[in-house]
Amino acid sequence: MATDKKDIIRQKMLESQKEARIVRKIVLTIFILLVLFIVIIGGGGYLYIKSALNPIDPNSKIQKKVDIPIGSSVTGIGETLESHGIIKNAKVFKYYVKLKNEGGFMAGVYELSPAMDIPEIVSRLKTGKVLAQAAVKMTIPEGKQLKEIAAIMAKETKQKEADVLKQLNDEAFVKGFMAKYPNMLTNEILNSQVKYPLEGYLYPATYSFYKKNPSVEEMVNVMLEKTQDVLSNYSEERTAKKLSNHQLLTMASLIEEEATVKADRKMISSVFYNRIKKGMPLQTDPTVLYAQGKHKQKVYYKDLEVNSPYNTYKHKGLPPGPIANAGKISIEAALEPEKSDYYYFLAAADGTIIFTKTLAEHNNEKAKHISNKK
Repeated sequence: MATDKKDIIRQKMLESQKEARIVRKIVLTIFILLVLFIVIIGGGGYLYIKSALNPIDPNSKIQKKVDIPIGSSVTGIGETLESHGIIKNAKVFKYYVKLKNEGGFMAGVYELSPAMDIPEIVSRLKTGKVLAQAAVKMTIPEGKQLKEIAAIMAKETKQKEADVLKQLNDEAFVKGFMAKYPNMLTNEILNSQVKYPLEGYLYPATYSFYKKNPSVEEMVNVMLEKTQDVLSNYSEERTAKKLSNHQLLTMASLIEEEATVKADRKMISSVFYNRIKKGMPLQTDPTVLYAQGKHKQKVYYKDLEVNSPYNTYKHKGLPPGPIANAGKISIEAALEPEKSDYYYFLAAADGTIIFTKTLAEHNNEKAKHISNKK
């Protein structure tokens, strides 16, 4: 009986070992197949993407007219190019643009060929080498306020300035763009203390329009698209600094308005942040003038009494919103201030900015350079 039990146990052990070998073979087979699948898919994906970046037909002599409308998104541009047979895949185009951090594409009618690769097409769209000449070319300089931008838009399109400004501040008009750019145009712009909702959001650049009378909506859309493209390049830095887009553009506008040609914007930025950290009011003159709705060469003590949430002599922290548009340099300065222990600055007659640490030093420099400023 004992021998029989031993035989049975031995038999079961042999069967278990056999089953274990079979299981190991199955697992190994599945693993090998999985690795091969990943390699094939990965390799195939790489080859497909590489192929999609290359010209559809390197030997093609065909030239096609492709219209890129104002305000087109990267997705929309890719789909247009694919539908015209200029590129193989719109999604590959989109991811290439995002990966390379490309942007600033210009609207217009382009002459493109299937013989062009994606990098060449991107370059063409950025430089704006178009077939048709722009019917309206509008330049918005840095540091311009919404009222001034409205005047430029009105002049270039032969509209009434008052009508353009009214539309720019129309609630339904603004909310329409808030729905289109929800991550950029937030409820912060509808704060009751904000003077003009779109102030600071119309990016300074030269814009080309290919019909004689572009609408205010078309012009604003392309400017907001540009602003969004610019801001998207700094999303990580902005998040790290715990700033909303609205706060970033507000700080950048203060730097823009205070800066001169010779100004060190990052040092000006450091003064503003130092004052905020210490609980000091910013006391920047451009906010007083903005509150008054005036442009003046000098600010007097009586001006500092203006009753407005924009008056940074009376109210600490940032004003309710931007006081002008800001260019890339000022936006970067708002994100990357210089490290300093300065709390004051003033502009000398030659445009040089003088930075000081104490009020006594500031007043001493003011007496030397701007004796009758206030």
